[in-house]
Amino acid sequence: MSTKDSLKAAEEFIDFVNESPSPYHAVKNVKNILRNSGFKELKERETWSSKELHPGSKFYVTRNGSSLIGVSIGGKYSPGEGISIVGAHTDSPCLRIKPISKRNKDGFLQVGVETYGGLIAHTWFDRDLSIAGRVYVETDKGTIEPRLIKVDKPLLRIPTLAIHFNRKESNSFEFNKETKMVPIAGQTAWDAYESKSADESVSCCNEDAKFTPEEFSSVKSVIERHGQSLVDLIAKECNSEPSKIEDFELILFDHQKSTIGGLNDEFIFSPRLDNLVSCFCAAKGLCESGSTLSEDSGIRLISLFDHEEIGSQSAQGAFSTFLPDIISRITAVTGTSPDHFQQTISKSFLLSSDMAHGVHPNYSDWYESSNKPQVNGGPVIKINANQRYSTNSPGMVIIKKCAEIAKVPLQLFVVRNDLPCGSTIGPILASKLGIRTLDLGNPQLSMHSIRETGGSYDIEKLCNLFKAYFSHYQTLECKVLCD
Repeated sequence: MSTKDSLKAAEEFIDFVNESPSPYHAVKNVKNILRNSGFKELKERETWSSKELHPGSKFYVTRNGSSLIGVSIGGKYSPGEGISIVGAHTDSPCLRIKPISKRNKDGFLQVGVETYGGLIAHTWFDRDLSIAGRVYVETDKGTIEPRLIKVDKPLLRIPTLAIHFNRKESNSFEFNKETKMVPIAGQTAWDAYESKSADESVSCCNEDAKFTPEEFSSVKSVIERHGQSLVDLIAKECNSEPSKIEDFELILFDHQKSTIGGLNDEFIFSPRLDNLVSCFCAAKGLCESGSTLSEDSGIRLISLFDHEEIGSQSAQGAFSTFLPDIISRITAVTGTSPDHFQQTISKSFLLSSDMAHGVHPNYSDWYESSNKPQVNGGPVIKINANQRYSTNSPGMVIIKKCAEIAKVPLQLFVVRNDLPCGSTIGPILASKLGIRTLDLGNPQLSMHSIRETGGSYDIEKLCNLFKAYFSHYQTLECKVLCD
């Protein structure tokens, strides 16, 4: 295959990540990938029957608009057979607009933000930032519906202090995240609302003044909490009116687009590689394995969770009931015995796919001497004796067999004994479900930075590995993983 052909997957991924600034957008775009391959949407609140769940059927279900499970049932499926699962997460470290974000200081309009996850905070300074997320809007019918927005314009910036004021910043950059990490959005002198005289405001200390409807409400209106200009902009993006905006969950994102770089196009410079790479490749692998679905006796599933970066303990995180609920409903509808759920779990396997640490040439002494994964060297199997990763030898065997079929090279990673080890959704789901699990993911640099670096040729490798895994798991499971 030519180099140009190998970059097609990377170019498609770049379009995906550029259109996915929030978990809500990521789920929306995964849904589009699945729909284009014939998947139908099911709702958790509706009744499922054999009409929707039968051999050969393909469907997806979402929770909170930020987590998604996609399922395809083999054409020769029989109750109690196993499920080949790829798990990943839709969220990334970022800055989130506070519930009361309005800040005015020294002539500047500012927006209060809250840190989400373990972001490398200093990388967010001096970047062109914009906003994206979910907005709840009152419709003309009186219903409240969510709408996604992505403002395609640099709106915000967190300027650093000039070095002339603090010479120490040339060697180190330390700051208070609450007081110094506050983006500027404009100037009061140029704002149609904030430039009005303070005399026009009503003093809250006037004992004779009557409560306005806004003051009487249990929570102040979004305009009072966030500022008229910001709410006007949000309403315009929603094709609505400011008075119709009930509330929102908005995050900041890097307005600079993801791109292919390097002397030989070997790099992807991008936000949110962790973990939109795995989300994209999981969806593509599931869809591209469709040609073998008719001969499969099992089930294929992708499970993309929100809130991994903050511990997964939410209604839509990996600690939630989302995945066991869906598996339970599938086995209840398709099976005839109450034991089918347990049978299915015992025959199933989870690939927990989260990004891995590629070796950094400027910091190579931070890596275990014999385990230095290379960007573009293929997916990395992550191992930890203390079960921060869930990989063990049976899982190693099954993934090696899949990689041989797909002709995809694999790498190994173990953290140094004198350094802490991160974790993934793998151990969570392994312990929650009792399902056999292996942790792996593509290597990258600058994990949790606003701009990360990955391998452009690794995207195709991970897609092909997942395709082979979905296509051949049932055959390999009987040979390798039977107890």
